[in-house]
Amino acid sequence: MTGKPAVVLLSGGLDSATVLAIARSEGYVLNALSFRYGQRHSAELDAAHRVATASDVARHVVADIDLRLFGGSALTDDIAVPHHDSADDLQDEIPVTYVPARNTVFLSFALAWAETLKSSDVFIGVNALDYSGYPDCRPEYIAAFEQMANLATRAGVEGRQQLKIHAPLIELTKAQIIQRGLALGVDYSLTHSCYDPDPAGRACGTCDSCLLRRRGFTELGLDDPALAVPAEHAV
Repeated sequence: MTGKPAVVLLSGGLDSATVLAIARSEGYVLNALSFRYGQRHSAELDAAHRVATASDVARHVVADIDLRLFGGSALTDDIAVPHHDSADDLQDEIPVTYVPARNTVFLSFALAWAETLKSSDVFIGVNALDYSGYPDCRPEYIAAFEQMANLATRAGVEGRQQLKIHAPLIELTKAQIIQRGLALGVDYSLTHSCYDPDPAGRACGTCDSCLLRRRGFTELGLDDPALAVPAEHAV
C-alpha cells in the first residue's frame, strides 16, 4: 500500500469505475473528480456518486463547467445521439458524441487538483480499442498531455512533482476491462454508460456506448446490468 494521493477522473461509467478500483488496488488514497459540464442528463453524475460512495474515496469533487457554450456535440448540444442495431454497425469516423477538447479540459482540472494535493498521479479511463474513435483517448495524446503537464505547474518546475497520467485500460478490449473490474469487485450495476437515457435514467441499449459495453459483457457470457436493474439504479 503506497498511501499516496491520486486524482481519479470518475464519470460514473464502466471504464472509470474500473480505473477507480485499479487505483484502490494499488494502494492510492482516492480523490475522485467528476464534472457537471453541460451534459444533457444527470444519470452519469448520480452513478459517479454511487461508485464513489461504494469505493470509500477520501473525497469526491464535482466541478461545474459549461461546455454547452461551445456546443458541437450530441452530448451538449441540440444534436441527435446516433442509435444502431449492433456494435458492428459503428463507423470509423469520429462520431457526433465527441465533445471538443473534453479530456484536455478534464485532465487540466485533474492536474490542478493533483498539484494542491501534492500528488503525482492522475488516473483516467481512456481506451483505444473498444471505443468510439475519440482523438483524446489515444496513447499518443496521453503521452503528450503528460509531457506538457510536467512543464505546466509550479510543483513540476520546482522538482516537487513528476506527474504520471495512468491510463491502465488504454490497450484493453471492453471485455478485458470488465473482466479486470470484476476481479477487483466492481459492481457494474452502480455504473452508467448510456449517452441517451430515458427520463427515468434507464439505458437506451442502442447508442454507441451501450452497444460497446453490451458487447463486452456478451463476450464474457454475461448480461449487462445496465439493462436489468430497477430505474432508481439505472445505468
